[in-house]
Amino acid sequence: MSNEGKTKMSMGQRLAYSFGAFGNDAFYGLLSGYLIMFITSHLFNSGNQTVDNKMISLVTLIIMVLRIVELFIDPFIGNAIDRTKTRWGHFRPWVVAGGTVSAVLLLCLFTSLGNLYQKNAMLYLVIFAVMYITMDIFYSFKDVGFWSMLPSLTTDSREREKTATFARFGSTIGGGLVGVLVMPAVIYFSEKTTSTGDAHGWFMFALIICTIALVSAWVVGCCTREVNSEIRENKEDTVGVIGVFKAVAKNDQLLWVAFAYLFYGIGVNILGALEVYYFTYIMGQPKSFSILSTINIFLGMVSAALFPVLSKKFSRKTVFGGCLVFMLCGIGVFALAGNNLALVLLAAVMFAFPQQMVFLVVLMIITDSVEYGQWKLGHRDESLSLSIRPLIDKFGGAVSNGVVGQIAILAGMTTGATASSITAAGRMNFKLMMFAVPAVMLTVSIIIFMKKITLTEERHAQIVAELEKTWGKDLGISVKNTSSDEKLSVKAPVSGNLIELSEVNDDVFSKGQAGLGFAIRPNDGRVYAPFDATVRQVFSTRHAVGIVADNGMALLIHVGLGTVALKGTGFVTYVEEGQRISQGDEILEFWDDTIRKAGLDDTVIVTVTNSDNFEDFTLKQKSGAEIKAMDDAMELRVKKGEAK
Repeated sequence: MSNEGKTKMSMGQRLAYSFGAFGNDAFYGLLSGYLIMFITSHLFNSGNQTVDNKMISLVTLIIMVLRIVELFIDPFIGNAIDRTKTRWGHFRPWVVAGGTVSAVLLLCLFTSLGNLYQKNAMLYLVIFAVMYITMDIFYSFKDVGFWSMLPSLTTDSREREKTATFARFGSTIGGGLVGVLVMPAVIYFSEKTTSTGDAHGWFMFALIICTIALVSAWVVGCCTREVNSEIRENKEDTVGVIGVFKAVAKNDQLLWVAFAYLFYGIGVNILGALEVYYFTYIMGQPKSFSILSTINIFLGMVSAALFPVLSKKFSRKTVFGGCLVFMLCGIGVFALAGNNLALVLLAAVMFAFPQQMVFLVVLMIITDSVEYGQWKLGHRDESLSLSIRPLIDKFGGAVSNGVVGQIAILAGMTTGATASSITAAGRMNFKLMMFAVPAVMLTVSIIIFMKKITLTEERHAQIVAELEKTWGKDLGISVKNTSSDEKLSVKAPVSGNLIELSEVNDDVFSKGQAGLGFAIRPNDGRVYAPFDATVRQVFSTRHAVGIVADNGMALLIHVGLGTVALKGTGFVTYVEEGQRISQGDEILEFWDDTIRKAGLDDTVIVTVTNSDNFEDFTLKQKSGAEIKAMDDAMELRVKKGEAK
């Protein structure tokens, strides 16, 4: 059965995709959070502490280096996925293959490979490194393929929102559930009765998670379908790490938010990774870590839901600074909590609760920096800018993996250790690294953010408003000549009352500085394509769309005046950049009540932004006349001999 043009998804497909997200994040939790603990506490058990510590140090440093190297491989992974063409689609083959190979290899890493390190340490390190980088690359194929396939599941934006919501719940539960199960499962499956479990217990736990990850990948591959559409054609160059650094260097706001997020990410990753060590070796209550993980699953959802409420009442700087100060207070309580379970849980929750909000603040500023860079530099680096966050996340995780291994050695939390065997000096060293280093990192992050981030919501709104009115003038589009008598028609994109552009209550639009055209006072909120075209820009605030006709005419359809301040509230777009649209396709919908309640003008403005290439602009009806969507609204013709 062909999937051409399919927009609706069945509940089965949606659940299959959310199960894939569940397995994907459960796998990542095992890989990023608990492989290191297994390595430091159970992998090396030769009886010679010096040798074991040396192996732990080398392996954890290898992991850190390989994870950083993998950052430079990621762009090629994305490019390979984009270029994949099979009967099963672009993405599903990589989800299945990547999920299968990475699950098998990660499970192998939860073994000593037959105690090979005792027979030939160098050979073991080489084999471990090859297995780890292969596993990490295949996991990246799966991870990139899985999240990249969302737009291919449906072309309907509402369906995508539903599916993304399902997937987000799946990933939150999957990632959190690993923390809930880890110590109870490890201890349950251990052959020896100990407070920290043994190698067999860790292997069985890894087997469970890897099996879930593998099965979920196959469920996604077998139970979802990719939709064939022109929008999925690869039209962008590969985003390389070097390209990312160049984009950051030129965009000062992107640069500073990246630095702030980098220090924040390293601090959060280190403390987060050491929490299970704290419960195991400081408190001697490893199973209690499950209580914290359970609480954090629910509070993470609450935190994400709270962000829109706080963002309406407070500036992003206030939200970011307040969240990090709250987290620093949590670190302070943690440092004084000792073995008091109630205080430890309170402190850990204080540290974890704001993290979803911090993530969203950073994501919003990075997103806004796209328009800031376009305004400042004259070109739009969307894919480059948005690749910053995952790159920094991976880098922070890589540094954390390397640091945690060294901390475990410094504190004596290695093979055979228990809470009772940790010395006072070991406890002090551990707490110093667990609390002081993240506190410094978060403090540096606050300083950078408060002093260097100037891209406020209000400033971004001004920038977007300026960009909207200049869009389409420098696209480098060639306008095709027509016969001297041929006139081009522009249909009304929305129903309402047609008015002259000069009647619009905005100096730039009314004086034709944003191009010649017309306006409509709408009586309906559905906006349609006035001709066959390619979507060239969908503004982040969703109230304006730029399209280009096959003859080179660049048209801006702008809903309302000052509506950029609504930040997308009351607007839904049904198209994406690069998409081919036909005359009459619905491209945008808005709610008049939302605009009017905000005290804003709802006039829909339509301008030919490359008007210099055209002449004889004529309205088809008198100003004030009622017009329906898809009626002829304006005629014009290409200037003779001046098309360019």
